[in-house]
Amino acid sequence: MPSFVRMSEPKAQAKKTVEIVPGVHHWTVSDDRVGGGRSDAYAVVDEDGTVTLIDPLPIDEKVLRKLGDIDAIVLTAGNHQRSAWRLRKAFGVPVWAPEGAQGLEEKPDFEYVNGTTLPGGLNTFQTPGPTEAMYTLWLQKSPHAVVFISDLLTHEGRGAPSFVPGEYQDEPLRTRTSIQRILDHLPIQTVCFAHGAPILTDGASALRKALEQDDEFPHASAP
Repeated sequence: MPSFVRMSEPKAQAKKTVEIVPGVHHWTVSDDRVGGGRSDAYAVVDEDGTVTLIDPLPIDEKVLRKLGDIDAIVLTAGNHQRSAWRLRKAFGVPVWAPEGAQGLEEKPDFEYVNGTTLPGGLNTFQTPGPTEAMYTLWLQKSPHAVVFISDLLTHEGRGAPSFVPGEYQDEPLRTRTSIQRILDHLPIQTVCFAHGAPILTDGASALRKALEQDDEFPHASAP
Protein backbone atom coordinates (compact mmCIF):
# COMPACT_ATOMS: atom_id res chain seq x y z
CA MET A 1 0.00 0.00 0.00
CA PRO A 2 1.58 3.33 -1.04
CA SER A 3 1.96 6.05 1.56
CA PHE A 4 0.41 9.45 0.95
CA VAL A 5 1.63 12.81 2.18
CA ARG A 6 -1.03 15.34 3.10
CA MET A 7 -1.18 17.82 0.23
CA SER A 8 -2.33 21.22 1.42
CA GLU A 9 -3.64 23.78 -1.02
CA PRO A 10 -1.19 25.82 -3.06
CA LYS A 11 -0.41 29.15 -1.43
CA ALA A 12 -1.09 31.14 -4.60
CA GLN A 13 -4.62 32.31 -5.38
CA ALA A 14 -5.97 32.99 -8.85
CA LYS A 15 -7.75 36.30 -9.43
CA LYS A 16 -9.64 35.52 -12.63
CA THR A 17 -10.95 32.79 -14.91
CA VAL A 18 -10.83 32.62 -18.69
CA GLU A 19 -13.62 31.09 -20.78
CA ILE A 20 -11.72 28.76 -23.11
CA VAL A 21 -14.77 27.42 -24.97
CA PRO A 22 -18.41 28.34 -24.38
CA GLY A 23 -19.37 27.23 -20.89
CA VAL A 24 -15.90 26.04 -19.81
CA HIS A 25 -13.81 28.36 -17.65
CA HIS A 26 -10.16 27.88 -16.66
CA TRP A 27 -7.76 29.22 -14.06
CA THR A 28 -4.19 28.46 -13.12
CA VAL A 29 -1.72 29.08 -10.30
CA SER A 30 1.97 28.65 -9.69
CA ASP A 31 1.94 25.65 -7.37
CA ASP A 32 4.51 25.74 -4.57
CA ARG A 33 3.73 22.08 -3.76
CA VAL A 34 5.26 20.99 -7.08
CA GLY A 35 8.27 23.29 -7.15
CA GLY A 36 6.41 26.27 -8.57
CA GLY A 37 5.10 24.44 -11.60
CA ARG A 38 1.69 25.32 -12.91
CA SER A 39 -1.52 23.64 -11.84
CA ASP A 40 -4.83 24.16 -13.61
CA ALA A 41 -8.51 23.94 -12.68
CA TYR A 42 -11.82 24.32 -14.47
CA ALA A 43 -15.46 25.26 -14.04
CA VAL A 44 -18.32 24.10 -16.26
CA VAL A 45 -21.39 26.30 -16.54
CA ASP A 46 -24.46 24.25 -17.47
CA GLU A 47 -27.35 25.52 -19.58
CA ASP A 48 -29.40 26.10 -16.43
CA GLY A 49 -26.70 28.38 -15.01
CA THR A 50 -25.36 25.96 -12.42
CA VAL A 51 -21.60 25.63 -12.06
CA THR A 52 -19.53 22.48 -11.50
CA LEU A 53 -15.92 22.89 -10.34
CA ILE A 54 -13.31 20.38 -11.54
CA ASP A 55 -10.20 19.81 -9.38
CA PRO A 56 -10.52 23.35 -8.00
CA LEU A 57 -7.49 25.42 -7.02
CA PRO A 58 -7.44 28.49 -4.77
CA ILE A 59 -9.25 31.43 -6.37
CA ASP A 60 -11.06 34.54 -5.22
CA GLU A 61 -14.51 33.14 -4.38
CA LYS A 62 -16.21 36.27 -5.76
CA VAL A 63 -14.86 35.32 -9.18
CA LEU A 64 -16.50 31.89 -8.97
CA ARG A 65 -19.81 33.34 -7.79
CA LYS A 66 -19.93 35.55 -10.88
CA LEU A 67 -20.00 32.41 -13.05
CA GLY A 68 -23.36 31.30 -11.61
CA ASP A 69 -24.70 29.11 -8.83
CA ILE A 70 -21.98 26.71 -7.65
CA ASP A 71 -23.66 23.30 -7.64
CA ALA A 72 -20.96 20.62 -7.24
CA ILE A 73 -17.25 19.86 -7.06
CA VAL A 74 -15.77 16.94 -9.01
CA LEU A 75 -12.35 15.37 -8.40
CA THR A 76 -10.66 13.37 -11.16
CA ALA A 77 -8.36 11.59 -8.67
CA GLY A 78 -7.59 11.44 -4.97
CA ASN A 79 -4.47 13.58 -5.34
CA HIS A 80 -6.49 16.45 -6.84
CA GLN A 81 -8.50 17.41 -3.77
CA ARG A 82 -6.72 20.78 -3.71
CA SER A 83 -9.29 23.38 -2.49
CA ALA A 84 -12.27 21.02 -2.65
CA TRP A 85 -12.98 20.70 1.06
CA ARG A 86 -12.70 24.41 1.81
CA LEU A 87 -14.90 25.29 -1.16
CA ARG A 88 -17.40 22.59 -0.19
CA LYS A 89 -17.86 24.39 3.11
CA ALA A 90 -17.86 27.86 1.55
CA PHE A 91 -20.53 27.06 -1.04
CA GLY A 92 -22.41 24.27 0.75
CA VAL A 93 -22.13 21.90 -2.22
CA PRO A 94 -21.29 18.18 -2.54
CA VAL A 95 -17.94 16.75 -3.58
CA TRP A 96 -17.85 13.84 -6.03
CA ALA A 97 -14.73 11.63 -6.05
CA PRO A 98 -13.75 8.37 -7.75
CA GLU A 99 -14.64 5.15 -5.98
CA GLY A 100 -11.41 3.86 -4.44
CA ALA A 101 -9.65 7.24 -4.51
CA GLN A 102 -6.65 7.18 -2.18
CA GLY A 103 -5.42 9.79 0.27
CA LEU A 104 -8.60 11.83 0.63
CA GLU A 105 -8.45 14.12 3.65
CA GLU A 106 -12.23 14.23 4.02
CA LYS A 107 -15.09 11.96 2.99
CA PRO A 108 -16.69 12.85 -0.33
CA ASP A 109 -20.45 13.21 -0.51
CA PHE A 110 -20.68 10.91 -3.52
CA GLU A 111 -18.44 8.40 -5.28
CA TYR A 112 -18.54 7.63 -8.98
CA VAL A 113 -17.42 4.80 -11.25
CA ASN A 114 -16.82 4.37 -14.96
CA GLY A 115 -19.77 5.52 -17.06
CA THR A 116 -21.35 7.80 -14.45
CA THR A 117 -23.01 11.02 -15.56
CA LEU A 118 -22.03 13.76 -13.12
CA PRO A 119 -23.35 17.27 -12.49
CA GLY A 120 -22.67 19.64 -15.35
CA GLY A 121 -23.20 16.89 -17.91
CA LEU A 122 -19.75 15.44 -17.25
CA ASN A 123 -19.27 11.78 -18.19
CA THR A 124 -16.67 9.58 -16.50
CA PHE A 125 -14.13 7.35 -18.25
CA GLN A 126 -11.66 5.45 -16.09
CA THR A 127 -8.08 5.99 -17.28
CA PRO A 128 -5.63 4.29 -14.91
CA GLY A 129 -1.87 4.55 -15.04
CA PRO A 130 -0.70 7.35 -12.79
CA THR A 131 -2.97 5.68 -10.21
CA GLU A 132 -5.79 3.17 -10.47
CA ALA A 133 -8.66 5.50 -9.54
CA MET A 134 -7.92 8.21 -12.12
CA TYR A 135 -10.62 9.43 -14.44
CA THR A 136 -10.96 11.41 -17.61
CA LEU A 137 -14.11 13.50 -17.83
CA TRP A 138 -15.68 14.32 -21.15
CA LEU A 139 -18.31 16.84 -22.03
CA GLN A 140 -20.16 17.81 -25.18
CA LYS A 141 -20.42 21.59 -25.33
CA SER A 142 -21.75 22.06 -28.83
CA PRO A 143 -19.86 22.25 -31.08
CA HIS A 144 -16.94 21.44 -28.75
CA ALA A 145 -16.12 17.99 -27.39
CA VAL A 146 -14.04 18.63 -24.27
CA VAL A 147 -11.94 16.12 -22.29
CA PHE A 148 -10.37 16.76 -18.88
CA ILE A 149 -7.50 14.26 -18.68
CA SER A 150 -6.22 14.74 -15.13
CA ASP A 151 -2.56 13.62 -14.77
CA LEU A 152 -2.28 11.42 -17.86
CA LEU A 153 -0.29 14.13 -19.66
CA THR A 154 1.12 17.59 -18.99
CA HIS A 155 1.41 20.45 -21.46
CA GLU A 156 3.99 23.20 -21.27
CA GLY A 157 2.09 25.34 -23.74
CA ARG A 158 4.23 24.67 -26.80
CA GLY A 159 4.45 21.47 -28.79
CA ALA A 160 2.86 18.16 -27.98
CA PRO A 161 1.78 17.16 -24.47
CA SER A 162 4.18 14.92 -22.58
CA PHE A 163 3.95 12.01 -20.18
CA VAL A 164 5.01 12.41 -16.56
CA PRO A 165 8.20 10.33 -15.97
CA GLY A 166 7.37 6.72 -15.19
CA GLU A 167 8.97 6.86 -11.75
CA TYR A 168 6.10 9.11 -10.62
CA GLN A 169 3.35 6.82 -11.92
CA ASP A 170 2.01 3.56 -10.56
CA GLU A 171 1.79 1.90 -13.98
CA PRO A 172 3.22 4.08 -16.77
CA LEU A 173 2.45 1.57 -19.49
CA ARG A 174 -1.23 1.70 -18.57
CA THR A 175 -1.08 5.50 -18.86
CA ARG A 176 -0.16 5.10 -22.52
CA THR A 177 -2.95 2.57 -23.01
CA SER A 178 -5.39 4.99 -21.38
CA ILE A 179 -4.46 7.73 -23.86
CA GLN A 180 -5.03 5.31 -26.74
CA ARG A 181 -8.41 4.32 -25.26
CA ILE A 182 -9.42 7.98 -25.08
CA LEU A 183 -8.57 8.32 -28.77
CA ASP A 184 -10.48 5.16 -29.59
CA HIS A 185 -13.64 5.85 -27.60
CA LEU A 186 -14.16 9.55 -26.88
CA PRO A 187 -14.89 12.52 -29.12
CA ILE A 188 -12.10 15.06 -28.68
CA GLN A 189 -11.63 18.63 -29.76
CA THR A 190 -10.52 20.51 -26.65
CA VAL A 191 -8.12 18.91 -24.15
CA CYS A 192 -7.87 20.28 -20.60
CA PHE A 193 -4.88 19.37 -18.45
CA ALA A 194 -4.48 19.41 -14.66
CA HIS A 195 -0.98 20.77 -15.27
CA GLY A 196 -0.58 22.82 -18.40
CA ALA A 197 -2.27 25.04 -20.94
CA PRO A 198 -5.46 23.70 -22.52
CA ILE A 199 -5.37 22.73 -26.20
CA LEU A 200 -8.48 24.26 -27.71
CA THR A 201 -8.66 22.72 -31.17
CA ASP A 202 -7.59 19.43 -32.78
CA GLY A 203 -6.93 17.85 -29.42
CA ALA A 204 -7.01 14.33 -30.84
CA SER A 205 -3.97 15.11 -32.98
CA ALA A 206 -2.16 16.40 -29.90
CA LEU A 207 -2.81 13.15 -28.02
CA ARG A 208 -1.60 11.11 -30.99
CA LYS A 209 1.59 13.18 -31.12
CA ALA A 210 2.18 12.54 -27.42
CA LEU A 211 2.16 8.80 -28.12
CA GLU A 212 4.29 9.15 -31.24
CA GLN A 213 6.92 11.29 -29.49
CA ASP A 214 7.05 9.21 -26.33
CA ASP A 215 10.73 8.37 -25.75
CA GLU A 216 10.35 6.56 -22.44
CA PHE A 217 7.96 3.84 -23.62
CA PRO A 218 7.89 4.05 -27.43
CA HIS A 219 5.08 2.13 -29.12
CA ALA A 220 3.66 1.18 -25.73
CA SER A 221 0.09 1.47 -26.97
CA ALA A 222 0.66 -0.49 -30.15
CA PRO A 223 -1.39 -3.72 -30.38
